[in-house]
Amino acid sequence: MTATLAAKPRLMASGAQQKVLAFASLIVLLLFFSLASPNFLQTANILAILQATSVNGVLAIAATLVIITGGIDLSVGTLMTFTAVIAGVVLTMWGLAMPLGIVAAIAAGAACGFISGSLIARMKIPPFIATLGMMLILKGLSLVISGTKPIYFNDTPSFPLLSTGSLIGAVVPGLPVPNGVLVLFILALAISWVLNRTTLGRYCFALGSNEEAVRLSGVNADGWKVAIYALAGGICGIAGLLIASRLNSAQPALGLGYELDAIAAVVIGGTSLAGGRGSILGTIIGALIMSVLLNGLRIMSVAQEWQTVVTGVIIIAAVYADMLRRRRAG
Repeated sequence: MTATLAAKPRLMASGAQQKVLAFASLIVLLLFFSLASPNFLQTANILAILQATSVNGVLAIAATLVIITGGIDLSVGTLMTFTAVIAGVVLTMWGLAMPLGIVAAIAAGAACGFISGSLIARMKIPPFIATLGMMLILKGLSLVISGTKPIYFNDTPSFPLLSTGSLIGAVVPGLPVPNGVLVLFILALAISWVLNRTTLGRYCFALGSNEEAVRLSGVNADGWKVAIYALAGGICGIAGLLIASRLNSAQPALGLGYELDAIAAVVIGGTSLAGGRGSILGTIIGALIMSVLLNGLRIMSVAQEWQTVVTGVIIIAAVYADMLRRRRAG
């Protein structure tokens, strides 16, 4: 116990250092790509970066909750697609009102998260396997429900405004920040408050630090874990709404690969894959780094396959850095 208490300040200091390092890396990337290409700092490109970050950032927030518990969710990308398809079914195929489509997408995400959490917590299936299976199930269901074809939202003209409209621009002319970015930062503040100020947040960290100790203290660890996965699934539903709104369609074949960018953002932001430590602020910085890096590589005409290689290298480097931090803290 004494060793654990002694390690806590080191873990906190390590987490703070990682956020500072991640923010410094973001500034370096911005400066580098600004010097490499005159097109990088144009308003349209900055807005494109923020728009891309809104989707990946929301997925990364969902992944952060799960990873803090010591788990992993490989289904966040396909769950995003599945919830977009559900919104398409409710709004386009059934012709119901937009609020019902929004609620249906978030509820579908929460239900899938609940199922994943139940498989992991109650049936004791390893998170990697459970969410891998859920990823494949959701990929197939998205194709089946949509008939393998995109679902367009042409009959709901206000739907694209969820992501591409600008409430801020309407209030402050000349500042056309997309609504998707506004949703990202509001969600980030809300989930940060949940993690730091609520019982669910405390158990989220406790499960990742020492799940057995949580059980021995008489807490329903399985129930809290299921709740956390359900919350993460609902957040993926928000990501599904944002990407469907941005594309004005639900693309059933979309989704695979998004989980890699989300996990990379989480780890770059300082959340430990071993669980028990992480922050939403770090995750947002990590998501911005991923968006700036990929956008900058496109601006410099780097081939898509090499962009994927860079993403893989970043994930390996970030995980290795996390291992080094834990060794020093331990």
